Amino acid sequence: MKLSNFIAPLLATGGATAAVLPRQTEDKAAYFVLAGDSTTAVGGGWGDGFLETTLLAPAAGINLGHSGATTVSFRAGGDWSTVLSEIKSHTATHNVFVTIQFGHNDQKAPTGITITDYANNLRAFAEEVTSALATPILVTPLTRRTFSGGVVVENLSNERKATIEVAEGLGVGFIDLNQASTDYVNAIGGAAADSYNLAQGDRTHLNAWGGVVFGRMVSDLLVEKFEDVKAWTVANETLSGLIRDGVAA
Repeated sequence: MKLSNFIAPLLATGGATAAVLPRQTEDKAAYFVLAGDSTTAVGGGWGDGFLETTLLAPAAGINLGHSGATTVSFRAGGDWSTVLSEIKSHTATHNVFVTIQFGHNDQKAPTGITITDYANNLRAFAEEVTSALATPILVTPLTRRTFSGGVVVENLSNERKATIEVAEGLGVGFIDLNQASTDYVNAIGGAAADSYNLAQGDRTHLNAWGGVVFGRMVSDLLVEKFEDVKAWTVANETLSGLIRDGVAA
């Protein structure tokens, strides 16, 4: 499936806007803009591992993940404006893809963000990316690696469901990183999963190797679903095989 196939349905109700939207073209390299919270960001997320180890040059990208961000603060603090600026700067020369992964902070009670708010904010992000002539990819939130009774505590299931519903409702691409990472962490067990912790007892954020492993997972999920991304991906069958087989990497 081509990611560009999602664009026409999304803008079908947009009147004249749809007529000027170009399809992603194979002669332009991919450029990834990563939007999210600390589980995407530099120094704790999968984003740098994805950008630095999975892309085939001249494909490139930028990690705009922001520690502590919600779907509200990411816009209010100016990060979303930077995303739109990156799109504008690269659409003439690249096929621009914007990954959007939030949820870890949105779900915290002090934010006052309801699951409906969360969904509406994701929807607005995706629509604005499409209007800017880039391709949104909604990403369900990376699992936390906390175990109870021998299995991962699935405390992001509402955010996962909402993300998928928004993507399907808009007809845009998504990957289910939450399910894939939960399955993998369950398969390798708590002790092995702790080897990815950024700090002792931190079962949310990733150290450098954890970023590589889960960055590869993101890449594999994209490659599995979308031809447009596969063309700009460097394979690592050894690591992909370990992830696929549920073996600690």
